[in-house]
Amino acid sequence: MILHKVRVYPSKTKLPKKKQLAWKIAEISSDNAKLNKHSVEMAINRIIDNASVATASLNRKSVIASREMALKHPRKNGANIFGLNYKKKFDCEWAAWTNGTAVRELDFHDTFLAADYSHPGDNIPPLLAVAQQKRINGIDLLKGIITAYEIQVNLVKGICLHKHKVDHIAHLGPSVAGGIGAMLKLNTEVIYQAIQQSLHTTISTRQSRKGEISSWKAYAPAHAGKLAIEAVDRAMRGEGSPSPIYEGEDSVIARILDGKKALYKIPLPKKKEEKKAILETYTKEYSAEYQAQALIDIAKKINKKIIDLKKIKKIDIYTSHHTHNVIGTGANDPQKMNPNASRETLDHSIMYIFAVALEDADWHHIKSYSKTRSNKKSTIKIWNSIKTYENKKWTKKYHDPNPKNKSFGAKVVVTMNNGQKIYEQLNRADAHPYGSRPFKRKNYIKKFNTLTNNIISKKESFRFLKAVQNLKKLKSGELYKLNLEVQKNKLKKNKKIGIF
Repeated sequence: MILHKVRVYPSKTKLPKKKQLAWKIAEISSDNAKLNKHSVEMAINRIIDNASVATASLNRKSVIASREMALKHPRKNGANIFGLNYKKKFDCEWAAWTNGTAVRELDFHDTFLAADYSHPGDNIPPLLAVAQQKRINGIDLLKGIITAYEIQVNLVKGICLHKHKVDHIAHLGPSVAGGIGAMLKLNTEVIYQAIQQSLHTTISTRQSRKGEISSWKAYAPAHAGKLAIEAVDRAMRGEGSPSPIYEGEDSVIARILDGKKALYKIPLPKKKEEKKAILETYTKEYSAEYQAQALIDIAKKINKKIIDLKKIKKIDIYTSHHTHNVIGTGANDPQKMNPNASRETLDHSIMYIFAVALEDADWHHIKSYSKTRSNKKSTIKIWNSIKTYENKKWTKKYHDPNPKNKSFGAKVVVTMNNGQKIYEQLNRADAHPYGSRPFKRKNYIKKFNTLTNNIISKKESFRFLKAVQNLKKLKSGELYKLNLEVQKNKLKKNKKIGIF
């Protein structure tokens, strides 16, 4: 790996193209490096994971609306939409739009956390849609996915967006563009222009994930993917982009991030070096914000230690800066304590999540968020007793550069009415790659079977799992096999009409 230093330059100092971060990203996208076998297998795992959570969300309001929009853009030789028969084709950017929304809706796919946040699995829907429309083979799709993960993970390591209240999809736009470029075997210049345009158009604020969180949280990554596809199309037609988008005097860094005195350090592999960043990412066992995964495991353990939960006086959670300030009481967000808050808000409230997991010793992607569940009196009592605190030791572990030491856990102290204290702590979720029972292929398949049960037929399930695990051998024009079909009468429709 090479650590690239990135800073702002005045306009009078013309920064050579080859010294710009966007060019360096484009170079690793176009380098045609050998595929790492472990990265290939993990990419297949994540395609399975995405299919699981997308299928489970097909009849949720935001996904129905996005699908209705996409249905208005049919294309004879286009891409597939999750849930529909593979013979129905649509413009790839619209297929990416609805499939990306379906993947993101339940907040139940993979994650990578470092200087910023990310869900790298968001790269897959736009890449798959373009691959289907352009009749790409399985190996080239894998190359694109692995490249996209490499770009996003390393941008997340080096550039913090949330400090400036910029949403994390600003790293997703460039990664999708770079992944598509790698998949289509585009030259460095074209990818470079597409990356810059993708970043320029995907800057938005973190209000997407603040206050009364709406369905836009699900749409935002899909929108970034759609914009990236359009950026690549423009670049392929010979069009340029704002440049240099990272280092310029009025660039993203200069005007939106750390400013003209900023210095960022971005790790990227050498040209021709195998890309392994996907192996540093992790999926979710539970449908909740990733920083809640270990705390759900802790809550389940504490449940076994307490006979009467009604005798709990208070619960203190000592954790990292990110967990405390984003999903904890440090966010100073009253919506996180509101029983009638949206699902999107509740899955960003560790107080709510911990209370439910403690009572139920379980977590369910639908039942745990129901209005009946969130309004349960005993839950509200526990919920209101919880406070989070930043502990510098946990913050340091959160940012540890060694993936084996990096942790997203907490220490929990439960104080009972009689003064007894119960302690439990966990560095990382049990299902984390370095947890007590890391997810393997069999776990991804189990998650798939659980989430798609009674939605797709067993025959369709078997067909998909066989095809995806054979992805390396799928030929040009065969990627429709990665689509999943649901019976027509099981797909709901939106009665409201839009522009399209």
